[in-house]
Amino acid sequence: MTTVMKHRPAGTASGAEQDFRIFVQGIAASLHRTAYLLCGDWYLADDLVQEALAKTYSHWRKVQRADSPSAYVRRILINESRRGWRRNKNNMVHSGGELADVPVSDMSDGVVNRAELRQALQSLPERQKATVVLRYLEGLSERETAAALGCSEGTVKSQTSKALQKLKSVLNRGDN
Repeated sequence: MTTVMKHRPAGTASGAEQDFRIFVQGIAASLHRTAYLLCGDWYLADDLVQEALAKTYSHWRKVQRADSPSAYVRRILINESRRGWRRNKNNMVHSGGELADVPVSDMSDGVVNRAELRQALQSLPERQKATVVLRYLEGLSERETAAALGCSEGTVKSQTSKALQKLKSVLNRGDN
């Protein structure tokens, strides 16, 4: 279900709407990147971000009062992503499947092929994928990641460790 936001003529936004717009401008790129890394599809990532921002807007006062509004919104995004995983479990790309290539120029010879990394990320269980994306690709601390996932820092550490071991084994298989 998509929430539709009513638009007012330019210059007539309330203080709360203006605060929301400023917040979205600051976090949107990071949310899109996170959503893409969680689901592996730019179009689905756009949908996830729109759903998360619509829910954020409808609960904006509560989000503003949170200790970390960005962690709160990331949690909404991750929950939306999980709902999608549950809904589309049979339609998901499996680790052996091909992901759509997004043309990205990468000039670094020493960096793992982005397609291989995306595919390896998709092979991880949901929580492990989320911890790796938030910790290493979004640069959140263990505490911020725990807040975004609604779990303890110890859980973040253990899930991250397991995820890195699996990523290493999946990526090293391609070297043989």
